[in-house]
Amino acid sequence: MYAARTSRRAVLTSLAAVVTGTLLLAGCGDDGDDAVSAGKATTTRSITDAQGRTVQVPADPKKVVTLSEPTLDAALALGVRPVGATAGRGQTGVSTYLADKATSAEVVATVAEADLEKLAALHPDLILLDETTGAKTQLAKLQAIAPTVVTAKLNADWKDAFTATANALNEKAQGEKILTGFDADVAATKAKLGANAGAVVSVVRWQDGAPSVVGKGVGHVGSTLSALGLTRPADQQGASVGHSEPVSLEKLSTIDGDWLFFGTLGDTAEGEKAYAEAVKVPNFSKLNVQKKGHVVVVQGSAWNSAGGPLAARIVLDDVTKALAP
Repeated sequence: MYAARTSRRAVLTSLAAVVTGTLLLAGCGDDGDDAVSAGKATTTRSITDAQGRTVQVPADPKKVVTLSEPTLDAALALGVRPVGATAGRGQTGVSTYLADKATSAEVVATVAEADLEKLAALHPDLILLDETTGAKTQLAKLQAIAPTVVTAKLNADWKDAFTATANALNEKAQGEKILTGFDADVAATKAKLGANAGAVVSVVRWQDGAPSVVGKGVGHVGSTLSALGLTRPADQQGASVGHSEPVSLEKLSTIDGDWLFFGTLGDTAEGEKAYAEAVKVPNFSKLNVQKKGHVVVVQGSAWNSAGGPLAARIVLDDVTKALAP
């Protein structure tokens, strides 16, 4: 018992020391000192985050931690390589679709919470998150480690969330350029849809032997499909009550449409395995999409993520290949 207490006390003492050191460095930054300590930028700028908080952030952040999928996606799209990041939904590492770009990031959080000790040990100079992650409940503790910005409310439009992240990173102009290019490509695909113009498109994640609806609302999936002029099945319209909505096998017909984009929480190979399981489920073969060969297996980690420009680009590319080749 004594050894356990001693170990816990040592861990807490270590964390306190790291946090204190981080605050001292942050204090130097607030003074606008030109010296750089521990590789951190010291000049700051003031921004207002999604919760109305005024935060002094580094003008040129050097060690960024992203605690949500959208902020990690956005940072990588902007050419920023975070030192710390969150694990993807249902994954131990970062979302599969971001893995090749986030090689320098240590996983210090899950969708549920951040590991404050691991995070503080990275000595970040800026922490980014949004309300898609449970770390939003740890805001006071995060702010004690480094300037912390909440970029977006839950269910915010993904483009607005991206713009806010770009602003926090002092990369607003680059963010606008990325969105302009994306919108131009959406318009180009829409013009080539032909017979698929206005098609009914279903999007599901297959997990534990059954589908769940994903991509409703104004996230990177729903808004991209809407911008392309595509529609969703009746049960996939409107805002989502959660990140995903399970569908019972008795109501399998509700996921039918002209096209079905099908994935898991992992990569395309994992999606192919899930599809092989799905076709064995009674009534799946009766779906219109299955009869027409219009089931498209996708990299589910991108389609099922909370979203960002990189995920949205994958969604657009997948739709373009399938509906406007």
